[in-house]
Amino acid sequence: MWRCVRSRATTHEVLKKNDNCMDRTFNIRPFKFVPYLRTVLWGGERIAQYKGIDTDLHQVGESWEISGVEGHESVVAEGEDKGLTLPELIDKYRGNLVGDSVYKEHGNQFPLLVKIIDAKRDLSLQVHPGDQLARQRHGCSGKTEMWYILDAEADAAIYAGLSMSITPADYRRMVADGSIMEAVARHSSHRGDLFFLPSGRIHAIGAGNFLVEIQQTSDITYRVYDYGRVDADGKPRELHTELAMDAIDYHVYDNYKIESKQETDGGVTELVKCKYFNTYKIIVDGAYDADLSHGDTFCVLMCLEGGAVITDNFGNIVEMRRGETVLVPAATSLLHIAGSATLLAATR
Repeated sequence: MWRCVRSRATTHEVLKKNDNCMDRTFNIRPFKFVPYLRTVLWGGERIAQYKGIDTDLHQVGESWEISGVEGHESVVAEGEDKGLTLPELIDKYRGNLVGDSVYKEHGNQFPLLVKIIDAKRDLSLQVHPGDQLARQRHGCSGKTEMWYILDAEADAAIYAGLSMSITPADYRRMVADGSIMEAVARHSSHRGDLFFLPSGRIHAIGAGNFLVEIQQTSDITYRVYDYGRVDADGKPRELHTELAMDAIDYHVYDNYKIESKQETDGGVTELVKCKYFNTYKIIVDGAYDADLSHGDTFCVLMCLEGGAVITDNFGNIVEMRRGETVLVPAATSLLHIAGSATLLAATR
């Protein structure tokens, strides 16, 4: 999907090169959306500062950057389509926005949910069902996700996968007596670390982690353990012990952290490639030209550090600063990226 044409070409050269590129003649400008800031008991104060926005909200644990989740659909922030929800936008542009194959499979529902997460306190131990179980129980997709660590405090940790072999009966007993964390693998987390969490993998984000999450569009979460905490009304938060028991993958794997990979194409590193999404890290220092003409899909671009100006083959220009996210339409066949920035790209 991400293929370097040549680095340090001028915008004029980029546009000229792509004059006769395939049949992608439908001009759609890349979109920015209004982030949905979600306050939670474990949230911190870093997201607004990171994104450079003002808010009166506190304990913001999540910024939903692009969402098609019912009730929290992203809204276009600017341009002629300002105010449209993401499903309305897809309905308007269809395959030209998300790609013909994606539109055929998902219709007006965007298939990915993209978040920034600030964990000031530990999140609960959770598991997500796979597609088959989620459709059977809830009539929706399951949830496979990945985490890219933007920053982490010195003692921060990610909990992912089982560290010992347990049975469903062991699991039920360990949840009841509060010892379940003893069976969960703990990983020290550092800036740039990457974790892939297929559905069924038990997991928790530990306190002190600041990260990006890419996941299937699903809000189905089974809470396994919550450290005995209570909500704002003083009541213990609901656990989903029995539901989770059938969703957990009880296999113990050798490694749960994805090892760092070398740059493969002029500043591009492939992160995760799976059935539900493909992700890449792009480091730009000056200029970078990305050929998108070989994929029938959209591209989500997040600016993790620095800033950049992107110019597509139609001449549309969009500025990106740290913490901003842009949806690049499937009709786009080439992007010229200029600036000094670290970007994360997610596609189908």
